[in-house]
Amino acid sequence: SSDLSSGINAEWPLRPGFDAAFLGSAEEISQARICDDELIIIKGTKAKPAASIILRGANDIYVDEMDRSVHDSLCAVKRVIESKAVVPGGGCVEAALSIYLENFATSLGSREQLAIAEFAQAMLVIPKTLVVNAAKDSTELVAKLRAFHNASQTIEAKKGFKWIGLDLENGKCRDNKEAGVLEPAMSKIKSLKFATEAAITILRIDDMIKIYQPSKEDPNSYANAVREGRL
Repeated sequence: SSDLSSGINAEWPLRPGFDAAFLGSAEEISQARICDDELIIIKGTKAKPAASIILRGANDIYVDEMDRSVHDSLCAVKRVIESKAVVPGGGCVEAALSIYLENFATSLGSREQLAIAEFAQAMLVIPKTLVVNAAKDSTELVAKLRAFHNASQTIEAKKGFKWIGLDLENGKCRDNKEAGVLEPAMSKIKSLKFATEAAITILRIDDMIKIYQPSKEDPNSYANAVREGRL
């Protein structure tokens, strides 16, 4: 590090045609050994277009898991910046959509009512799965969640219940907007679109090819002879 620090203040000769404006500045440049790697660490740069995250763990398995978690977190932040919108998590959006679609389905007097009602039921798979993964009672918690969102859409004084989602640590429902449990709106919209398109594609397959196994019955058996009137 002494060689690096002494070279910071030195005037390096520039090759012809090189613009000095291309050079950057930093408060500290050092060399450090982390695990089995020698790293050059640059701190306090004037411009900060990028940064590095160094993960350290007991073994490769822990580090790989940390890497996946950090990657997922950064992707979530990226989606928020791209969409510039967030929605409450913990099954809040799915429960609200389920209630809204159920009420909308009852206003139709055609066969579309059945399709919309089934779609509303499919929305509850997400909160049910979240509750089951947390080893809680999915029937009770999802029923409470649906009651909150039904009140938010039908009672003017309880509109604030639209932010209610699941608190899986304590096994209850809470205001997830207030608790800071949020999801990128873009990811939520895309996941619903892709799932719907996949379901539509499967429903469009209306042909079935069935191969019948060849009959192994003896044509000269007693049953066949009686059936054909030979006896």
